[in-house]
Amino acid sequence: MDVQKDRQPAREAQPTEAPGAMRLKGLRVLVVEDEALVALQLEDMLSELGCRVVGPASRVGQGLDLLSTETVDAAVLDLNVAGELVYPVAKSLADQGHPFIFVTGYGASGVAADYRDRQILQKPILLGQLRKAMLAAIPASNVP
Repeated sequence: MDVQKDRQPAREAQPTEAPGAMRLKGLRVLVVEDEALVALQLEDMLSELGCRVVGPASRVGQGLDLLSTETVDAAVLDLNVAGELVYPVAKSLADQGHPFIFVTGYGASGVAADYRDRQILQKPILLGQLRKAMLAAIPASNVP
């Protein structure tokens, strides 16, 4: 007995976006990171989240230069950039009202008390951690 079943064509699985992920689409994110492989990883992750990467800057001075010449919506900052603390970039971002997160090997205890209210990720990081930190750091009102 040959019973034919109603067969519908297989549908491709549609990726589901994390809640709030649309807030990250198109954001111009400055990356300040001196380790080339980590900078590339951050670029890839931010691109996957729909962000446009500004930089990366491998020195604090380069980060400050990019802030003065490029349009930036947010930033991902390594704490220790080639032996120099990234706080001048963080201060400039804060003064301009731009959200930012720290990605560091030192953890929260290595971040100055003035900045411990920011999102702090300890290296190595995963895409989901970066997404969650970015969404927490960027209020809906900052979306371009």
